[in-house]
Amino acid sequence: MLPIKGFLPQRHWREAAGFDAWDRSLATVNGVGLAHFPLAPRRAGALHRAMIPTLRTLPRLAALALLLATPALAQQGGYPARPVETHLSDLADLLPPEAEARLDATLRDLRAETDIEVLIVTIETRDTYAPAPSMEAFVTDLFNDWGIGDATRNDGILLYVARSDREMRIELGEGYDSGWNPVAQEVINSNVLPYFRDDQYADGIEAGTRALIRDIVRPFAAQAAPPAPSWGDRLSELFPFLAIGGVLLIGLRRRIGDWSVRLRPCPNCGQRGLHRHRDILSKATTAAKGRGLRITTCDRCDYRDETPFDIGRISTSSSSGGGRSSGGGASGRW
Repeated sequence: MLPIKGFLPQRHWREAAGFDAWDRSLATVNGVGLAHFPLAPRRAGALHRAMIPTLRTLPRLAALALLLATPALAQQGGYPARPVETHLSDLADLLPPEAEARLDATLRDLRAETDIEVLIVTIETRDTYAPAPSMEAFVTDLFNDWGIGDATRNDGILLYVARSDREMRIELGEGYDSGWNPVAQEVINSNVLPYFRDDQYADGIEAGTRALIRDIVRPFAAQAAPPAPSWGDRLSELFPFLAIGGVLLIGLRRRIGDWSVRLRPCPNCGQRGLHRHRDILSKATTAAKGRGLRITTCDRCDYRDETPFDIGRISTSSSSGGGRSSGGGASGRW
């Protein structure tokens, strides 16, 4: 196959394609004249050299491969369905009915007062949804799939919690500049994680929502500037660059977690030899949840544990305000 013109120096692809020579003979194939077809390269070595990308072309090739792979990856899963006629979707069943009612009423009143949309979603694990290299990337994609907030102001906010993954995020729309990210981080650290570490999820979500409204939504609606960042906040902005390797590992989180089970002693015989895998009993659809089993067995005895888990309904379209996020916000793990 001939090299792609845009990825190779001009002298290479011209030489490889044989554009410097034309066959003027009367040779034909199936009656079709070849007089206007370029000859093969004069030397096999020319094509070989042309097909070897230089260091300069590798980033372009990698970008092309990622671009071609992205649509296929996105089709492997989906996203939780956007809540309809409510401001939260408690797929992990973390909130009792009275807490759901309080939160929905609070967020409904907030929308009427400030015209800022805040949504809450809880899931068991993101393993069963569209693959992403990190939790942050997944939540940004989910935010944009739902189109949270006004399409012009991009002022929506998403509070995301994944219980089994033990991770959460406050995702901010593009309308919030980076000065609001440390505020979101403080909301998580001071108001949410202390409860989550004790498995008090409802209390943490309610406390985090109140702090989110008090410290971000109302000041932003009043057109107040975010608090000036401290030196620690400025240094923390360098963290993403230091965590590139960590992001790659997070993408393998489930496999690493399943592999680490082998290092744990069996609850039955006390020996190391556990294995874990997942079976999908029924796939999720846009109308119903799916079901799966997380199965752990031991090579050294007959120990077997089967833990069921839900797969959230798939959202294929969004009836939303069209707001977008470019990845601003903050994350927490416990």
